[in-house]
Amino acid sequence: MTFWQFLQTNWIELVTLIREHLVLVLISMVVAVMIGVPTGILLTRYRALRGPVLGIANVMQTIPSLALFGFLIPLPFIGGIGTRTALVALVLYSLLPIIRNTVTGILGVEPSVREAAVAMGMTDGQVLRQVELPLAAGVIVTGIRVATVIAVGVTTIAAAVGAGGLGVYIFRGLRQYDNNLLLAGAVSAALLALAADFLLGLIERRFSYERARTPSVAPRLAFAVVALLVALGVAFWQFTKAPTASNRVVVGSKDFTESALLAEILAQMLEARGVAVERRTELGGNLPHEALINGTLDLYPEYTGTSYTAILHHAPITDPRAVYEQVKREYADKFKVEVSLPLGFENTFAILVRGNDARQLNLKTISNAAPHMPKWRAGFGQDFKTRADGYPGFSKAYNINFAEVREMDLSLTYIALSSRQVDLIAGNSTDGRIAQLDLVQLTDDRRYFPPYEAVYLIRQDTLARTPQLRDALARLANAISTDEMRQLNYEIDGNKRDPKEVVRTWLAQKRF
Repeated sequence: MTFWQFLQTNWIELVTLIREHLVLVLISMVVAVMIGVPTGILLTRYRALRGPVLGIANVMQTIPSLALFGFLIPLPFIGGIGTRTALVALVLYSLLPIIRNTVTGILGVEPSVREAAVAMGMTDGQVLRQVELPLAAGVIVTGIRVATVIAVGVTTIAAAVGAGGLGVYIFRGLRQYDNNLLLAGAVSAALLALAADFLLGLIERRFSYERARTPSVAPRLAFAVVALLVALGVAFWQFTKAPTASNRVVVGSKDFTESALLAEILAQMLEARGVAVERRTELGGNLPHEALINGTLDLYPEYTGTSYTAILHHAPITDPRAVYEQVKREYADKFKVEVSLPLGFENTFAILVRGNDARQLNLKTISNAAPHMPKWRAGFGQDFKTRADGYPGFSKAYNINFAEVREMDLSLTYIALSSRQVDLIAGNSTDGRIAQLDLVQLTDDRRYFPPYEAVYLIRQDTLARTPQLRDALARLANAISTDEMRQLNYEIDGNKRDPKEVVRTWLAQKRF
């Protein structure tokens, strides 16, 4: 599919993501202006506060966006996942240029002009409103302009916490190795940034041209503030309105194809049974678990081995039944969460090499490949690199070392392997890209990796109020084979089909 064909097919979804992106930027900028400009004015009146406040704003600007999201998620009121957390982060990132330019603009007013105003009998408030702010307006708008461009870029990361926006296409494109998705997300975000910069540049120049006409500037500033407040109210209402049904279920997923597919399967089954569903999919890192525990999510798909080692912090074992029973018991006791019956397939870590290398070197097992690894470069996702059931134990179990180990985003490891940037990666055994990119999974001949049976994790209170959920979960028990799951993944990652369409077709075939 060409990029133009992609746009023709997916323009409705793209427009929706652009709207979400714009609303996030608009709300965050309005709030940042409402906080930043008064703070900047305050700092011009109280010199002692200037250093500490600007220092804090500088620190906030240097914190990586994903790290900031991680700090915010556990916090009450302003944390969690979704729009609220993204808006808090965007406001924090936008404050520094607005505060700094407000201070610079006001302090940059000629002292003689200020003295003349005082000599005419103006109060401090009148000097601020009628002299300083009009003359500093161009510099203040420059700060808002810079902050807006920054916000457009940072908003792409908001998709990692389920806030939507064009980052959804960018992350999805990396995961599915789809340049059309990457281009649609990246080009749209770039165009939004350029448009915002151009429009605010026009406003900045208008203020600069009319600095001498101070009486006419103040009414326009007042009108702009009122317009921004109205826009804030409308945008916030549009963005935060949600289904009000009493049995609404919030379905989440992790940020890879299979997890999103499993979430969509259960979501469509619930909708077919008359349940209102809200989707919060493609959440990064440990966000789904945290959101489930604090009640932001009602359920999400997980793997027993991940729960057993990464969440409950047990040493890996190889008995699938023992792992499942332990996870089921501890989740009920500790988190008030029920574990569904296994879905019928396992998605374990897959040690992958290029098909050509496997055929030329006759590689079938990890032990076969071990003698070659001291010369190889490995690329591992963050989970595999750090988890107890990942690289630390894997390297000891097979007594191996690599020439180089790179820790990187999991989606990018597939691209790095196929383009010969690395020689071995740890992927997912049911990933559709294994067939798409002609990769070969090496057999875990020492049976190091624990079982990773796919299940759903559901809050007990959600099960109690949604009887349709039990019926849907019962139908899905042992309903998906490993080959079937890999084919479903391939339909999205390899054939570039719409996930919702893939799920609808599969559910129809299964009569679910």
